[in-house]
Amino acid sequence: MTIHIQSLKIDAIIGLLDFERDTEQQVIIDLEASYDYNNNEFIDYAVLVELIAQQVKQSRYGLLEDALDDLKEQITSAYPTIDRLWLKISKPHILNNCVVALSQSWNLS
Repeated sequence: MTIHIQSLKIDAIIGLLDFERDTEQQVIIDLEASYDYNNNEFIDYAVLVELIAQQVKQSRYGLLEDALDDLKEQITSAYPTIDRLWLKISKPHILNNCVVALSQSWNLS
């Protein structure tokens, strides 16, 4: 099975610029996580969404790279059955003429 979470919007402190450290900005998170579904062991997507949102809000990341790495650790620790994970964090309003994003994928098996 692969769970898809698309366009999870979170207002958070994330970034290195002075104004990014003072004012929350919207970030958008996309996720794909593959896992073996056996005997009704499933990933509750509502719980996963809350885990991601709380982590991003509380951590006040400077770099998107750090956010991706930390989210990977939090998610795979909470859900050890995940064998492939892809995460993308977008900052849609940081520049006037584009959306800036960073993504990473991991094969965990």
